[in-house]
Amino acid sequence: MVAMLLGLGLGYLIHVGKKPAFLISAGTAICGGSAIAAVGPIAEANEEEMAVALGSVFILNSVALFLFPFTGSVLHMTQSQFGLWSALAIHDTSSVVGATARYGPTALAVGTTIKLARALWIVPLSFVTALTLKSKARIQWPWFILIFCLAAVLNTVLPAWNHAFSALNQLGKSGLTVTLFLIGTGLNRKTLQRVGFRPLLQGLTLWTIVGTSTLALILLNWIHV
Repeated sequence: MVAMLLGLGLGYLIHVGKKPAFLISAGTAICGGSAIAAVGPIAEANEEEMAVALGSVFILNSVALFLFPFTGSVLHMTQSQFGLWSALAIHDTSSVVGATARYGPTALAVGTTIKLARALWIVPLSFVTALTLKSKARIQWPWFILIFCLAAVLNTVLPAWNHAFSALNQLGKSGLTVTLFLIGTGLNRKTLQRVGFRPLLQGLTLWTIVGTSTLALILLNWIHV
């Protein structure tokens, strides 16, 4: 909620359009592109406004994949601390998985679990947006969270299937590698030009505030796993 309000305030001060500012704030506060894709149709954002918001989040996701593991190593963060920080400060789940997987298995488990829990906020945000704007657009449920929970339950109650689950795990890692590669192929000068200076400045400023504040709280042990 704080990140949403702060993002909207920054958008107003920087003179970003209302809808791109709202979408960028939602993407930063909750779950990156998934949040934007969910609330964009409800807010009746057009293709250009969606592209600007997604492009802004997409660029910062790419930076986070390199910046976060480096920062965690320099600060000698534990895997639990790094997983928590990544889940709170990186936009998309795929980028959280990519960054934490490089840091260690505990960081990956912590980061993925907390990030998916954060993604659940897509649902109440969608309801509030629909009620506020009196929109009749269909509210999308983040089904990938349910699938993740189902996989965790099956892995727990069906130990005899460990070999199959291990194979699926390796397949998932390969799929993630392809996903991160495709993210990288979309980052070019045209993307930067399409996003524009003001929306990117809003997204970068909000992301910096969220990232540094959560990092400080984690290092001070005010929030922990």
